[in-house]
Amino acid sequence: MLGVKIVKQNCQGLVETLGKYSRSVDAGLHFYVPLIQRIVPVEMAMHPLKLQKYSVITKDNADIEASVTLNYHVTDARKYTYENSDSVESMAQLVRGHLRDIIGRLDLNEALGSTSKINAELAQAIGDLTNIYGINVDRVNIDELTPSIEIQRAMDKQLTADREKVAAIARAEGEARNIKLTTDAKNQALIDTAQAQAQATKTKADAEAYRIAKIQEALGQVDENYFKDQSLEAFARLADGNNNLVVLSKDEVTKLADLPAAKKIWEES
Repeated sequence: MLGVKIVKQNCQGLVETLGKYSRSVDAGLHFYVPLIQRIVPVEMAMHPLKLQKYSVITKDNADIEASVTLNYHVTDARKYTYENSDSVESMAQLVRGHLRDIIGRLDLNEALGSTSKINAELAQAIGDLTNIYGINVDRVNIDELTPSIEIQRAMDKQLTADREKVAAIARAEGEARNIKLTTDAKNQALIDTAQAQAQATKTKADAEAYRIAKIQEALGQVDENYFKDQSLEAFARLADGNNNLVVLSKDEVTKLADLPAAKKIWEES
């Protein structure tokens, strides 16, 4: 009497005879001798595996927790089943060990900011090493690197201090700019005022010079009698006042007598 075993798709069957591996069979219908033989199915499809958080120490002795996800598939059903009692756990230990080694060469800040680099180094470090377990790691990814609570508190304090420092610098720079703008505005106002006063003085001086020039030009066009008439008018105004004594030299009196206006004033007096 023969037994019947169906090996499913994406699986491989291991035929054992009297407890010893004899051959491998692919997916499909297979016959075996009961009590003497059995067919052990092994899944060859890809499997996801999440490694629980575990402690890792950085180069600067910071304690962080790492969470890793990987995908693997069985490449050799015989090795996977017979050459290791727990190939999956052995693979997980290999990944943890290499991750500790990689992160142990990095400072905390480097580790937290270089997950992509760590992923690449980890994949390269594992390489074909898991083939001894009949397994191949298709993808490995660090999901999370979490510093300890004490380190997070210290980082929060440092972050707060950095923010306060940046804010203080920004306030100081703002005050400095405000003082500079105020000083510049005052200086500019003083300059503008001085320039305006200088311009006003210049304008006034130009006007006075123009007036004097016009007077000189007008005086240059009159004859000597004009000045004599002006002198007589001054004498007449002086005579009307309380102090009406006018002292003239002999020559000046002689010259005034030649003026018609002087004769008229003399006759009226």
